Amino acid sequence: MKTRRRARLPALVGRGGASANILAFQKPAPLGFLLVTIFLSSCAAPDTRHQIVVSTRDQKLAVLDRGNLLAVYPVSTSKFGLGDSPGSAFTPLGELAIAKKIGDNAPPGAVFKDRRRTGEIVPPDSPGRDPIVTRILWLRGLEAQNANAFGRYIYIHGTPEERLIGTPASYGCIRMRSSDIISLYDIVGPGARVTIVDQPLASVIPGLASADASSMDPRKNSGTLVIR
Repeated sequence: MKTRRRARLPALVGRGGASANILAFQKPAPLGFLLVTIFLSSCAAPDTRHQIVVSTRDQKLAVLDRGNLLAVYPVSTSKFGLGDSPGSAFTPLGELAIAKKIGDNAPPGAVFKDRRRTGEIVPPDSPGRDPIVTRILWLRGLEAQNANAFGRYIYIHGTPEERLIGTPASYGCIRMRSSDIISLYDIVGPGARVTIVDQPLASVIPGLASADASSMDPRKNSGTLVIR
């Protein structure tokens, strides 16, 4: 008569008596607890330290740290004008905030389509090319006058059309050189305020007019002002 072999249970004890698979037999945590844990781990505190100010009049962007000027970059806003009509290609005015940051560690010129990398890299001023590149700061409007900004996909982003930086040339977004958007991206976090004005930057940033010209970025004709 054949004897039946007993099925072996998974080993529960490892070296030194440690329970190797004990987690597999523990009672699952309550669903509510897990959801709260996941939510808290995915949420960072909003960036209340930094502020961005964009002047469509000057085609410049300033970034401040607790009210102190850090840098000024040349940008390109909409060639169609200002506003926030649904479906328009205008640059919105007023108070906004950074809703999402997209593009961590992407190389300069990395192309994004629907906020996902395509794997392509486009050098600056490539003939006939005008994709979104390098980094994306997706903006959310905080006022009635810019309530459609998030749904219109208004970004601060890199552009290969660097020769047009400093002039209105976008379809509503705020364009920057790849090197500049990388610099800005590394400074600000989600929740940072973005103020877009149709005024000279010097009229809304105290001390900008007196900034030392020796602080200009050494890159030739960059137009970038870095306060040291």
